[in-house]
Amino acid sequence: MSTYAGKKVVITGGTIGMGLATAKAVVDGGGEVLVTGRNEKNLAAAQAELGDAARVVRSDTAVLADIEQLGKAVEKEFGQIDLLFVNAGFAQPGPFGHVTEELFDATFNVNVKGAYFTAQRIAPLVKDGGSIIFTTSIANGSGNPGMGPYSAAKAAVRAFTKVIAAELLPRNIRVNAVSPGFIHTPTAGITGASPELLATFEKLGDQLTPMRRHGSSEEVARAVLFLAFDATFTTGEELNVDGGLGQRITRPQG
Repeated sequence: MSTYAGKKVVITGGTIGMGLATAKAVVDGGGEVLVTGRNEKNLAAAQAELGDAARVVRSDTAVLADIEQLGKAVEKEFGQIDLLFVNAGFAQPGPFGHVTEELFDATFNVNVKGAYFTAQRIAPLVKDGGSIIFTTSIANGSGNPGMGPYSAAKAAVRAFTKVIAAELLPRNIRVNAVSPGFIHTPTAGITGASPELLATFEKLGDQLTPMRRHGSSEEVARAVLFLAFDATFTTGEELNVDGGLGQRITRPQG
């Protein structure tokens, strides 16, 4: 396939889950990717899976010096790019009364500060007419217990997605977001979760989601690439990929 032939894509948090699925789709379509991650095992596995069309870079989204080095790596490897997918994230649920300053700061450093400054550093390298996609979450406005800092962080990303979209209009760069619901990934979006917690979380997700199943990373990847390359008259939008959960759709009884 040559769907993405000649396209150059940067994906933060691209060594597992939704980021990796997006990278695979780009490579399978004839494009090139640069993906980032922190875990050495995941970095090596992603390089082996994606092959020669991929550059795999160790980078911590919460560290501004790493973001600067990422920018230099993108300049060296690609020069200009067609898509920046800001996907790296951090979630560790906890009840309101038990959230620590450390957890609060870690959540905002990755999901808000890291996302914002990654976009700021890489945006000059996005071609005029290119695309930036952020990952938000159905937690933006759901009011789920235990998700306070994460919900607030992703709501902040949703807010500045619209602002950056407005500011990049003169360059015809479209800026959008995907908002996943319950998605099958190695971590289910929860950092450091035990197998028991993941199993409980999966069962709960299937019960809550109107379509009665989890989404796949590949389904999210298709939404990302639709916004990036096909939705050419769409900017500032947030596309829910959640099986109807965020739309308050009620499943009929019986």
